[in-house]
Amino acid sequence: MRSLIFVLACCTLFTCCSPSSAQDKTEKKSAAVGDGFTAIFNGSDLTGWKGNADLWSVEDGSITGRTTAEAPLKFNTFLIYEVGPVADFELRLDYKIKAGNSGIQYRSQIVEADKFIVGGYQADIDATSKYTGINYEERGRGILAERGQRVTIAADGAKSAEDFADREELAKEFDPAGWNHYRVVAKGNRLSHYINDVLMSEVIDNQESEAEKSGVLAFQVHQGPPMVVQFKNIRIKTLD
Repeated sequence: MRSLIFVLACCTLFTCCSPSSAQDKTEKKSAAVGDGFTAIFNGSDLTGWKGNADLWSVEDGSITGRTTAEAPLKFNTFLIYEVGPVADFELRLDYKIKAGNSGIQYRSQIVEADKFIVGGYQADIDATSKYTGINYEERGRGILAERGQRVTIAADGAKSAEDFADREELAKEFDPAGWNHYRVVAKGNRLSHYINDVLMSEVIDNQESEAEKSGVLAFQVHQGPPMVVQFKNIRIKTLD
C-alpha cells in the first residue's frame, strides 16, 4: 500500500510540474483574459478577408499590406473583413508600420467594390506619429478628432473640442517603429481610440446625417511612397 501511495504521489507531482501542464494553465489564463472576444484572423491565411492579392498577404503570422516603388498606388485601398458588418463593438489588435500611412476602418461603407475602396471612420496609423491615434473619416468629413482631443459633433456638424492631453506627450506612449496594441471602442455615437491602453482620441458624433451606426471593418494601404503595415492578434467583441 505504501508503495502504491508513493507512486501516485510522484505521478501527481510530475503532472503538476510538467511543461505541458504549465502551458495548459497559460492557455486557460489567456482564454480568460480574452473572454467574450472572437478572433477574426486565423494567423495563417486571409480567410474571411478580401482585398487586392498583390498588396495583402500573411507574413510571420501577421496580416501584411505592402506597396512598392515599382507599382505605386494611385488611390487608397483596403483589406475588408467580409464576415459581417460591425456596429457597437470593441476591437483589439497589435500593429506595426514601416513608412507611410495606414489605418483601421470601421462602420465604413464600400465605395468601389472592385478596387476595395471604402469610406468611413478610421483609427489612424502612420510611421511619423503625426496622425496615429486620431479619428479620420475617409472620403467624408476628414479629421474628426486630433490626438489628445475629445470632440463633440453637433447635429448641424459644428464641432466643439476639449483637449484632454498633449498630442506630443501621447506620442511617447507608443513605439512608431515597433509593435503596439490598438483598441477601438464604438458604442452608440461615442468612438474611442486607445493605443497601449492610453486614450488617444474620442468623438461623440451627433450629426445624424453623416454618422454611421454600422458598416465594414477594414485595413488600409495608402497611396504614395512604399510602405508596409502589419496586424496580428485581431479580436472583436460585440457590445450590447
